[in-house]
Amino acid sequence: MNHRQHPAPRPTTVTRSGPLTWVQQWHWFEHTIPAPRRVNPTPLADHCQVPPGATVDDVLAALASLTARHEALRTTVDPLEPVQHVHRPEWAPPPVDCVEVADVDAGTLETATAALAARPIDPERNPPWLARVLLVAGEPRAVLVATHHVLIDGWGLAVLIGQLHELLRGAAPARTPVAHPLDTLAAQPLERARAAEREWLTRLATNPTNVLAPFGGRADGAGRHRLQHRSVEAYDDLDRVARRYRVSAEVVVLAALAHEVAGRTGEHRFLASVVVSNRARAALRGSVGVRALTVPVQIDLRPGAAFGEVAASVAAACAAAYRHGQYRVAELVAAQARMDRRRGVVAVHTIEYNCYSWPRDYLVPGAETRPDGPATWIRSEPDEPCDTLYVDLSRDAGVVTLDVTVGDHLLDAEQAVALPVRLCALLRALAEGARCPVPARALAPAAPGWWRAPQGWVCLPRLAEVVRAHPGVLDVTVTPAGETGRGGKGPRPAGENGRGGEGPALAGGTGRGGEGPRPARETAREGYRPALAGEAGRRKGEGPRLVARARVVPGVTSADLHRHVLDHLGEVPGLLAPDGYVLSPAGLGSGPLPDRPGAAGSAAGTPRLTARPPATEAERALAAAVAAVAAPDGLPAGSSDNPVAVDMNGCLADHGVTLVAVPRLLALLHRSGHTGIASDELAGTASLGHLAAALEPLRDRAHRGGETSP
Repeated sequence: MNHRQHPAPRPTTVTRSGPLTWVQQWHWFEHTIPAPRRVNPTPLADHCQVPPGATVDDVLAALASLTARHEALRTTVDPLEPVQHVHRPEWAPPPVDCVEVADVDAGTLETATAALAARPIDPERNPPWLARVLLVAGEPRAVLVATHHVLIDGWGLAVLIGQLHELLRGAAPARTPVAHPLDTLAAQPLERARAAEREWLTRLATNPTNVLAPFGGRADGAGRHRLQHRSVEAYDDLDRVARRYRVSAEVVVLAALAHEVAGRTGEHRFLASVVVSNRARAALRGSVGVRALTVPVQIDLRPGAAFGEVAASVAAACAAAYRHGQYRVAELVAAQARMDRRRGVVAVHTIEYNCYSWPRDYLVPGAETRPDGPATWIRSEPDEPCDTLYVDLSRDAGVVTLDVTVGDHLLDAEQAVALPVRLCALLRALAEGARCPVPARALAPAAPGWWRAPQGWVCLPRLAEVVRAHPGVLDVTVTPAGETGRGGKGPRPAGENGRGGEGPALAGGTGRGGEGPRPARETAREGYRPALAGEAGRRKGEGPRLVARARVVPGVTSADLHRHVLDHLGEVPGLLAPDGYVLSPAGLGSGPLPDRPGAAGSAAGTPRLTARPPATEAERALAAAVAAVAAPDGLPAGSSDNPVAVDMNGCLADHGVTLVAVPRLLALLHRSGHTGIASDELAGTASLGHLAAALEPLRDRAHRGGETSP
């Protein structure tokens, strides 16, 4: 979380240095997030068999050859600045050890690979990879490799394992130069990146959020489930369906996921985030450096459509999205934080989907392994819940493997285990010729308390609890205040308005007449100015409104409540900032709260938040750190035209600061004697005042010594 200052790499070992690429910046930031809070903690680890006759010396020689060829294997990153350093091949001892085992059967390989993946890797001081040779009676039988995602991605690991196996089989070492991320810096397409960022923001703003939560999971769900499902039968079924509809097997599985979500929720328009390798050029296909990013795939399904139409629609959406695979992640995250705070809702894609090209057999079977049928292994962890359904597909050796990570508030353990089983059953039905039309409505109604707003689903009791938690609030009710075109009859019941966007059109959240969100750099200064939450698309006549009616003690204002809700958007799932607040004084008694704006002592409408300077010691420390790392195009600290240079009512992105400055900001807080904020909290929607309230006095502690590869 907080980094201590490290000495710079020794000049005698470094051959060249330079900035991190846009993709690397995200993974560099991600490795500063505490492991329980990471959205996808899956390690990158794999193995290959050692051919007969190869010795341990052959394995070491092959790894040394690969290290010499791939600069990414001898690259470190700076702990505080987005900079990388390439070292000489012999700069550090090879991170390889040998372990004697009784056999190298599948169970042993799974256990050993998982154990290696769990070992810490410190990409700031050491090589970003580990290797372990499994010996049987002193002879090498398998090589396990784990890599850190900040410098090597999944495609790169597959390349590395493949080349290692070829060298062990006696192939001559390749002499062709391999591109390092430093070699691609000048070719990063800025205008294309800005277009991709606009596309991401538009898709996030025009798709519903919290799609899955009302239709599954536990109301008090905490933590997440990680499971792996393997099916031999699904391998052939998947091939048959792909040939039938003339799309790839990967598209078929994504289409099946979309079909499942539509059937469960009744939503027919939602967003999927799909990982692409960004290696279309032949020169990059042999690179192990990290290049993969996600693209926004728009899922649009027609109720009643046969699966063939679904597959064709998903394939077209993927093709349209793939051109948006290169963008500035740091700028996009900041732009989304500003947009979410302005709209009063955290935009979340419903599905995140990835396709692996290497065996994913390192997840160790747990106590819940089913004794019959396809193998399904599940582990439930008390980590921070994740708000997206993560599904990874791999096809290897005649087996389809589906890895699932999902928050307990989205799917409970039983529902999580049933998901891949249902997907495989759908593939079987399709392979046998079924049409499998898209359901027109949800299979079951939404859970009590959930309401479909134009921006997505909101849990009204949970929102009321958050408002009630503000000091000085004695009682509160949160209710929709009517819907256009229903003659004042009020909103549709929860679930009726959730049929694939049949309700009021979703606002883009820009306040610019539906032109779409502005680029990140264009909104850096504008985002600093406190703005009305949901300033576009939630005006009179444009859809149902959500109103919070509260009885409060004197001194509590609607701006106080609105700021309080905005500060909890990223902490409490299922929230949406109300469009208006109606306040009544505590002295009016304990009867029903006023049902209309204009009641005595009330303040109607969404309030404008005014800037606030730091007031406490913790706030001053955080403000000083923010001012020190403020981006060049952010507001100048102490400028005469804006004396409140750091606004404690704004989030970090409102000050023009992106995630690449977060490690240095945390180090400055560390130096001033404060800790208690996670790096991802700083990059989110919470105001600086809310974050400062969580700061704690620093206790001396040792350097974390690396971490498990994310």
